[in-house]
Amino acid sequence: MGEDKVAAAEQLAERYRSLVEHTPDAICVHERGVVVYVNPATVRLLAADSVDDVIGKPLTQFIHPSSVPGMLDRISHLTTQGAAADPAEITLVRADGVLMPVEIVSVLTPWHDHLAYQVVIHDLTAQRHAEAAQRLAEQHFTTVVSQLEEGVVVIDPDGRIESANPAAMRVFGSDESDDALIGKTIQSLPLTLLDANAQPLAPTRHPIARTLATGETITGFVFGVDRPDGHRRWLSGSSRLLNPGDPRSSAVSSFADITEFRASRRQLEYQATHDSLTGLANRSLVLSQLAGALATSENLPVSTVLFIDLDGFKAINDTLGHAIGDTVLQIVAQRLQRALRGDDIVGRLGGDEFLVLLSGGTRRVDIDALVARLRSTMAEPIIARGHRIEVNASIGVTALAVGDRRTPEAVLHDADLAMYRAKPSGHREGTVSLGRRPNNTHAS
Repeated sequence: MGEDKVAAAEQLAERYRSLVEHTPDAICVHERGVVVYVNPATVRLLAADSVDDVIGKPLTQFIHPSSVPGMLDRISHLTTQGAAADPAEITLVRADGVLMPVEIVSVLTPWHDHLAYQVVIHDLTAQRHAEAAQRLAEQHFTTVVSQLEEGVVVIDPDGRIESANPAAMRVFGSDESDDALIGKTIQSLPLTLLDANAQPLAPTRHPIARTLATGETITGFVFGVDRPDGHRRWLSGSSRLLNPGDPRSSAVSSFADITEFRASRRQLEYQATHDSLTGLANRSLVLSQLAGALATSENLPVSTVLFIDLDGFKAINDTLGHAIGDTVLQIVAQRLQRALRGDDIVGRLGGDEFLVLLSGGTRRVDIDALVARLRSTMAEPIIARGHRIEVNASIGVTALAVGDRRTPEAVLHDADLAMYRAKPSGHREGTVSLGRRPNNTHAS
């Protein structure tokens, strides 16, 4: 029975030696500061030519001096067989002089008829390279993000700002040199959020809140911010999770400042639909509004169309020049706007022709009174650059009805005919009375 135990023990020892010899981790044994055993992995790790280059050498020959005190302290606490030190990182010195970061675990273990220190060594070179590459990538990423014209903000799952790049600081009106935004929630920022229509936008309706709640990726969301300094900025943003597979992932919101673009687009839209001289709606916009009214099946938004022509306007241009003619048109436009309701639409068709779309239901008696008032308003003298100018207006009226099948152009034609019939026969070419008022160069 004793022989069987010895055989089993020898067999187990052989398996252990085989395991140690073929393991990819380096294993060495040292006693009294001298290396007494190394496996092949240790020879490769130390870039030695053979086992003989390592065994019998002082252990400190292969350890960087800065790591020696810590190693000695750790093994001094190993006093009983099987005791193991906590994993520790040290720097080895290879046979070719190259320094190598490794992690070691020392164990006080039987060695022949006494105790020695067995050390398992794990090469950290690849890990350190990976960590360095990650740090470099993070530095590059941070540099790129910090240089972006787009604002970038990272929000944690609890809605607090984790980071914000300089562009975001500028957009929000914060000092780029401090962490004024970090750690704050959207609700606590000194900003007022607005939707695309400039109405207050609750933070819970902001895309970043939706992304955090649902994981949804949102792009092309237009919103505004009113800053503490009184400036309003318009932004086009997107939001997405940083790590979609993580239920506690933060979200990143990026946004471009489109304030100038939005203002430019609105200006272009305004210029395309308004008369440049008077600021009134132009022919295109008036006909578009009229088309919308005619397409309504009930509760017509426009009840009546007025076609207004200035009598004798050509004589003003021919006699006094186009600059004064333009001033007259501008004053007429102002008078029309003041004489009508805010819901009524006043437009200039071109030249001295104006079109008015009266909103809501209007009785004929009210129309007649309005026409008389407009004629009286138009007839009031205009003082332009010292000239006293009197012009009259001919006004044609055509009413709209529910189910009206006319096109906008047909309505315009009917209103034009009504205006022509309303024009006094003796004034078909119009009349103009000119006079001088010295010392007065202002239009009224």
